[in-house]
Amino acid sequence: MAAWKITNKFMCNLDLVCGRYAISKLPEELIEEFEISAGHTGKVLPADWNISPTKEIYIIRNNQEEKRELVNLSWGLIAPWSKTSDEAIKSQSSAINARTETVDSKPTFKNAFKYHRCLIPATGYYEWATELGKYPSKQPFYIHNKNNKTLAFAGIYSTWRDENGAAKQSAALITRPAVDILEKIHHRMPTFLPQDRWDHWLDNQENDVEE
Repeated sequence: MAAWKITNKFMCNLDLVCGRYAISKLPEELIEEFEISAGHTGKVLPADWNISPTKEIYIIRNNQEEKRELVNLSWGLIAPWSKTSDEAIKSQSSAINARTETVDSKPTFKNAFKYHRCLIPATGYYEWATELGKYPSKQPFYIHNKNNKTLAFAGIYSTWRDENGAAKQSAALITRPAVDILEKIHHRMPTFLPQDRWDHWLDNQENDVEE
């Protein structure tokens, strides 16, 4: 487990585990830190300290040549059975997170988990203190590495096509039961992947990716 720093923050409330996160790094910084050999595809996103569902985000994945690439897509996995753009957008808000316990079996997530895994880089994330009775429910905490090194969330992504055949890519991060100090704030947490697990997780030919 990394050395965590937890700071009180005041932002809008959201009744979801890891319903807001932050990323302040430029593509060139992420390319260096995550050893991305295939570069970045997409526009440069501004630093965002309040990323919410359906916003455009960065993910890191393997391309068809099994080289890491940095790409942009939207946060919240579009339900594969969505028939219209309105249905797709609506489905995203309830699918920003997938649980480790069910990601391989739930219809929304199981195909992406098997074939399309990614890393979601984050400077930190916000959690609302559901487990700490001494704090008001609307008070979030900002959680990040003490050394400010970028976090790597385990994620999944998929491609959905709208009524006109246009492709839209989306992603969800994977959560697990909270441990250590984080358990005192909320009963769940994002699944963090250390650097020595990145290759294994991103290898879409590898199905044995249990924790």
